Amino acid sequence: MTLPISTAAHKMATLKAPVNHIIDSSFIDGPGNRTVIFFQGCNFNCKYCHNPETINLCIHCGQCIAGCPAGALEMIRGKVVWDDRKCVDCGACYKNCAYSATPRVKESTVEAVMAHVMGNRPFIRGITVSGGECSLQRDFLVELFSQAKAAGLSTLMDSNGGLPIAWDDELMAVTDGVMLDIKETNLQVHLELAGHSNEMVLKNAVELAKRKKLTEIRTVVLADNPYSRQTVIDTGELLAPYLKDTEVIYRLIKFRPIGVRGEAERWPMPSQEQMEALKALVASKGFARVIIT
Repeated sequence: MTLPISTAAHKMATLKAPVNHIIDSSFIDGPGNRTVIFFQGCNFNCKYCHNPETINLCIHCGQCIAGCPAGALEMIRGKVVWDDRKCVDCGACYKNCAYSATPRVKESTVEAVMAHVMGNRPFIRGITVSGGECSLQRDFLVELFSQAKAAGLSTLMDSNGGLPIAWDDELMAVTDGVMLDIKETNLQVHLELAGHSNEMVLKNAVELAKRKKLTEIRTVVLADNPYSRQTVIDTGELLAPYLKDTEVIYRLIKFRPIGVRGEAERWPMPSQEQMEALKALVASKGFARVIIT
Protein backbone atom coordinates (compact mmCIF):
# COMPACT_ATOMS: atom_id res chain seq x y z
CA MET A 1 0.00 0.00 0.00
CA THR A 2 1.30 3.46 -0.89
CA LEU A 3 1.19 5.98 1.93
CA PRO A 4 -0.52 9.33 1.30
CA ILE A 5 2.03 12.06 0.61
CA SER A 6 1.35 13.83 3.90
CA THR A 7 1.70 10.59 5.89
CA ALA A 8 4.89 9.59 4.08
CA ALA A 9 6.38 13.05 4.63
CA HIS A 10 5.51 12.91 8.33
CA LYS A 11 7.10 9.48 8.69
CA MET A 12 10.26 10.69 6.98
CA ALA A 13 10.40 13.82 9.14
CA THR A 14 10.08 11.85 12.38
CA LEU A 15 12.54 9.10 11.41
CA LYS A 16 15.54 9.36 13.73
CA ALA A 17 18.56 7.27 14.65
CA PRO A 18 21.29 7.53 17.31
CA VAL A 19 24.46 8.79 15.58
CA ASN A 20 27.72 8.36 17.49
CA HIS A 21 29.83 10.44 15.12
CA ILE A 22 30.52 11.19 11.47
CA ILE A 23 33.90 11.06 9.77
CA ASP A 24 33.90 13.50 6.88
CA SER A 25 36.72 11.88 4.90
CA SER A 26 37.89 8.27 4.90
CA PHE A 27 39.84 6.20 2.37
CA ILE A 28 39.61 2.92 4.31
CA ASP A 29 35.84 2.42 4.44
CA GLY A 30 35.21 1.53 0.82
CA PRO A 31 36.42 2.73 -2.57
CA GLY A 32 37.40 6.35 -2.94
CA ASN A 33 36.98 9.13 -0.42
CA ARG A 34 33.88 8.57 1.70
CA THR A 35 31.91 10.11 4.54
CA VAL A 36 31.28 7.52 7.26
CA ILE A 37 28.31 7.60 9.62
CA PHE A 38 28.71 5.62 12.85
CA PHE A 39 25.48 4.61 14.54
CA GLN A 40 25.15 3.82 18.23
CA GLY A 41 24.08 0.37 19.39
CA CYS A 42 25.22 -3.16 18.54
CA ASN A 43 23.70 -6.62 18.81
CA PHE A 44 27.16 -8.17 19.29
CA ASN A 45 29.44 -7.71 22.30
CA CYS A 46 32.88 -8.57 20.95
CA LYS A 47 35.72 -8.97 23.42
CA TYR A 48 38.16 -7.21 21.10
CA CYS A 49 35.85 -4.40 19.97
CA HIS A 50 38.03 -1.36 19.32
CA ASN A 51 35.16 1.09 19.89
CA PRO A 52 33.19 -0.57 22.73
CA GLU A 53 31.56 2.75 23.61
CA THR A 54 29.26 2.21 20.61
CA ILE A 55 27.77 -1.05 21.88
CA ASN A 56 25.02 0.21 24.21
CA LEU A 57 22.83 3.26 24.59
CA CYS A 58 23.55 5.60 27.49
CA ILE A 59 21.48 4.80 30.60
CA HIS A 60 21.98 8.35 31.96
CA CYS A 61 23.47 7.23 35.25
CA GLY A 62 25.52 10.43 35.39
CA GLN A 63 28.77 8.82 36.50
CA CYS A 64 30.64 10.41 33.59
CA ILE A 65 29.75 14.00 34.46
CA ALA A 66 32.31 14.57 37.23
CA GLY A 67 35.11 13.16 35.08
CA CYS A 68 34.59 15.60 32.18
CA PRO A 69 37.47 18.13 32.40
CA ALA A 70 35.73 20.63 30.11
CA GLY A 71 32.36 20.66 31.86
CA ALA A 72 30.69 19.55 28.64
CA LEU A 73 28.26 17.22 30.42
CA GLU A 74 25.34 18.02 32.71
CA MET A 75 22.24 16.28 33.99
CA ILE A 76 19.06 17.89 32.68
CA ARG A 77 15.67 16.42 33.60
CA GLY A 78 17.17 13.01 34.33
CA LYS A 79 19.32 12.79 31.17
CA VAL A 80 23.02 13.39 30.59
CA VAL A 81 23.28 16.17 28.01
CA TRP A 82 26.47 16.69 25.99
CA ASP A 83 27.49 20.17 24.86
CA ASP A 84 29.70 19.65 21.83
CA ARG A 85 30.76 23.32 21.89
CA LYS A 86 32.59 22.78 25.18
CA CYS A 87 33.88 19.29 24.39
CA VAL A 88 37.67 18.93 23.97
CA ASP A 89 37.36 15.38 22.59
CA CYS A 90 39.41 13.79 25.38
CA GLY A 91 37.17 10.70 25.55
CA ALA A 92 37.07 10.67 29.36
CA CYS A 93 33.29 10.21 29.36
CA TYR A 94 33.24 6.95 27.42
CA LYS A 95 36.63 5.62 28.51
CA ASN A 96 35.33 5.57 32.08
CA CYS A 97 31.85 4.26 31.21
CA ALA A 98 31.05 0.92 32.83
CA TYR A 99 28.20 0.22 30.39
CA SER A 100 29.99 0.33 26.99
CA ALA A 101 28.15 3.51 26.07
CA THR A 102 28.72 7.23 25.62
CA PRO A 103 26.68 10.36 26.24
CA ARG A 104 28.10 11.82 23.01
CA VAL A 105 25.26 10.55 20.84
CA LYS A 106 22.77 12.67 18.95
CA GLU A 107 19.35 11.55 17.75
CA SER A 108 19.58 12.67 14.13
CA THR A 109 17.11 12.85 11.29
CA VAL A 110 17.89 11.68 7.78
CA GLU A 111 17.74 15.30 6.66
CA ALA A 112 20.34 16.35 9.25
CA VAL A 113 22.72 13.56 8.26
CA MET A 114 22.28 14.31 4.55
CA ALA A 115 22.91 18.01 5.16
CA HIS A 116 26.21 17.05 6.79
CA VAL A 117 27.07 14.68 3.94
CA MET A 118 26.25 17.22 1.25
CA GLY A 119 28.70 19.63 2.84
CA ASN A 120 31.38 17.15 1.72
CA ARG A 121 29.77 16.47 -1.65
CA PRO A 122 32.44 17.87 -4.00
CA PHE A 123 35.12 15.74 -2.35
CA ILE A 124 33.53 12.34 -1.71
CA ARG A 125 32.46 9.41 -3.86
CA GLY A 126 29.89 8.06 -1.44
CA ILE A 127 28.85 7.24 2.10
CA THR A 128 29.48 4.25 4.34
CA VAL A 129 27.42 3.41 7.42
CA SER A 130 28.98 1.63 10.36
CA GLY A 131 28.62 1.41 14.11
CA GLY A 132 27.90 -0.17 16.44
CA GLU A 133 25.77 -2.13 14.00
CA CYS A 134 24.22 -0.04 11.27
CA SER A 135 21.56 -2.59 10.26
CA LEU A 136 19.76 -2.01 13.57
CA GLN A 137 18.70 1.29 11.99
CA ARG A 138 17.18 -0.41 8.94
CA ASP A 139 14.37 2.05 8.14
CA PHE A 140 16.69 5.01 8.59
CA LEU A 141 19.22 3.40 6.21
CA VAL A 142 16.64 2.85 3.48
CA GLU A 143 15.72 6.53 3.48
CA LEU A 144 19.30 7.76 3.92
CA PHE A 145 20.60 5.58 1.09
CA SER A 146 17.70 6.56 -1.15
CA GLN A 147 18.56 10.22 -0.72
CA ALA A 148 22.29 9.60 -1.10
CA LYS A 149 21.81 7.74 -4.38
CA ALA A 150 19.52 10.48 -5.64
CA ALA A 151 22.44 12.85 -4.97
CA GLY A 152 24.77 10.67 -7.04
CA LEU A 153 26.58 9.06 -4.10
CA SER A 154 27.38 5.37 -3.70
CA THR A 155 26.22 3.56 -0.56
CA LEU A 156 28.00 0.93 1.51
CA MET A 157 27.25 -0.91 4.74
CA ASP A 158 29.88 -2.08 7.21
CA SER A 159 27.99 -4.82 9.04
CA ASN A 160 28.48 -7.73 11.42
CA GLY A 161 25.85 -9.66 9.47
CA GLY A 162 23.86 -10.68 12.53
CA LEU A 163 20.54 -9.67 10.94
CA PRO A 164 19.13 -11.06 7.64
CA ILE A 165 20.08 -8.04 5.55
CA ALA A 166 20.78 -9.96 2.33
CA TRP A 167 17.09 -10.89 1.92
CA ASP A 168 15.81 -7.37 2.58
CA ASP A 169 15.00 -6.40 -1.00
CA GLU A 170 14.11 -2.80 -0.18
CA LEU A 171 17.38 -2.24 1.67
CA MET A 172 19.48 -4.05 -0.93
CA ALA A 173 17.90 -2.02 -3.73
CA VAL A 174 19.57 1.12 -2.37
CA THR A 175 22.76 -0.55 -1.06
CA ASP A 176 25.67 -0.76 -3.49
CA GLY A 177 27.69 -3.11 -1.33
CA VAL A 178 28.28 -4.64 2.09
CA MET A 179 31.56 -4.96 3.94
CA LEU A 180 30.89 -7.99 6.12
CA ASP A 181 32.71 -9.07 9.26
CA ILE A 182 33.36 -12.79 9.60
CA LYS A 183 34.91 -12.98 13.04
CA GLU A 184 34.95 -16.75 13.50
CA THR A 185 33.46 -19.67 11.60
CA ASN A 186 33.45 -21.93 14.65
CA LEU A 187 30.08 -21.44 16.35
CA GLN A 188 31.24 -21.96 19.94
CA VAL A 189 34.25 -19.69 19.52
CA HIS A 190 32.06 -17.02 17.92
CA LEU A 191 29.58 -17.25 20.80
CA GLU A 192 32.42 -16.83 23.29
CA LEU A 193 34.04 -13.98 21.35
CA ALA A 194 30.97 -12.01 20.27
CA GLY A 195 28.15 -13.24 22.50
CA HIS A 196 26.09 -14.04 19.40
CA SER A 197 25.66 -16.88 16.90
CA ASN A 198 27.45 -16.69 13.55
CA GLU A 199 24.81 -18.70 11.67
CA MET A 200 23.20 -15.67 10.04
CA VAL A 201 26.60 -14.10 9.34
CA LEU A 202 27.67 -17.03 7.17
CA LYS A 203 24.31 -17.19 5.43
CA ASN A 204 24.53 -13.48 4.68
CA ALA A 205 28.01 -13.92 3.21
CA VAL A 206 26.80 -16.45 0.66
CA GLU A 207 23.56 -14.67 -0.22
CA LEU A 208 25.26 -11.29 -0.57
CA ALA A 209 27.86 -12.87 -2.86
CA LYS A 210 25.11 -14.43 -4.96
CA ARG A 211 23.39 -11.05 -5.26
CA LYS A 212 26.71 -9.35 -6.09
CA LYS A 213 26.32 -7.14 -3.03
CA LEU A 214 29.34 -8.46 -1.12
CA THR A 215 32.13 -5.91 -1.43
CA GLU A 216 34.53 -7.01 1.27
CA ILE A 217 35.05 -9.64 3.96
CA ARG A 218 36.82 -8.57 7.13
CA THR A 219 38.40 -10.89 9.68
CA VAL A 220 40.28 -9.73 12.78
CA VAL A 221 43.23 -12.07 13.26
CA LEU A 222 44.33 -12.99 16.78
CA ALA A 223 47.95 -13.90 17.55
CA ASP A 224 48.88 -17.56 16.99
CA ASN A 225 45.22 -18.50 17.20
CA PRO A 226 44.26 -21.72 15.40
CA TYR A 227 40.66 -20.56 15.17
CA SER A 228 41.69 -17.44 13.29
CA ARG A 229 43.58 -19.61 10.84
CA GLN A 230 40.62 -21.96 10.39
CA THR A 231 38.25 -19.03 9.94
CA VAL A 232 40.33 -17.71 7.05
CA ILE A 233 40.43 -21.16 5.45
CA ASP A 234 36.70 -21.75 5.97
CA THR A 235 35.78 -18.33 4.62
CA GLY A 236 37.83 -18.88 1.48
CA GLU A 237 36.18 -22.24 0.86
CA LEU A 238 32.71 -20.89 1.65
CA LEU A 239 32.92 -18.08 -0.88
CA ALA A 240 35.15 -19.58 -3.56
CA PRO A 241 32.18 -20.88 -5.65
CA TYR A 242 30.77 -17.34 -6.00
CA LEU A 243 33.91 -15.27 -6.56
CA LYS A 244 34.07 -15.94 -10.27
CA ASP A 245 31.16 -13.59 -10.89
CA THR A 246 31.77 -10.92 -8.26
CA GLU A 247 34.77 -8.96 -7.01
CA VAL A 248 35.25 -9.35 -3.27
CA ILE A 249 38.16 -8.09 -1.19
CA TYR A 250 39.32 -10.13 1.80
CA ARG A 251 40.77 -7.81 4.44
CA LEU A 252 42.80 -9.52 7.15
CA ILE A 253 42.95 -7.15 10.11
CA LYS A 254 45.81 -7.52 12.55
CA PHE A 255 44.46 -7.35 16.11
CA ARG A 256 45.78 -4.32 17.96
CA PRO A 257 45.04 -3.60 21.64
CA ILE A 258 43.83 -0.09 20.84
CA GLY A 259 40.58 1.10 22.37
CA VAL A 260 39.74 -2.38 23.67
CA ARG A 261 38.72 -3.22 27.21
CA GLY A 262 39.08 -6.03 29.70
CA GLU A 263 41.15 -9.09 28.90
CA ALA A 264 41.74 -7.95 25.30
CA GLU A 265 44.03 -5.21 26.61
CA ARG A 266 46.55 -7.95 27.38
CA TRP A 267 46.26 -9.88 24.12
CA PRO A 268 49.37 -9.81 21.89
CA MET A 269 49.40 -8.68 18.27
CA PRO A 270 49.89 -11.28 15.54
CA SER A 271 53.20 -11.18 13.71
CA GLN A 272 53.55 -10.05 10.12
CA GLU A 273 54.70 -13.59 9.29
CA GLN A 274 51.42 -14.98 10.62
CA MET A 275 49.45 -12.47 8.58
CA GLU A 276 51.36 -13.25 5.39
CA ALA A 277 50.82 -16.98 5.93
CA LEU A 278 47.06 -16.44 6.25
CA LYS A 279 47.05 -14.28 3.15
CA ALA A 280 48.72 -17.08 1.21
CA LEU A 281 46.01 -19.52 2.33
CA VAL A 282 43.25 -17.64 0.50
CA ALA A 283 45.15 -15.85 -2.27
CA SER A 284 44.19 -18.52 -4.79
CA LYS A 285 40.47 -18.72 -3.91
CA GLY A 286 39.41 -15.99 -6.32
CA PHE A 287 39.21 -12.89 -4.15
CA ALA A 288 39.81 -9.67 -6.07
CA ARG A 289 42.46 -8.81 -3.50
CA VAL A 290 43.65 -10.05 -0.12
CA ILE A 291 44.77 -7.11 2.02
CA ILE A 292 46.59 -7.07 5.34
CA THR A 293 45.89 -4.08 7.57
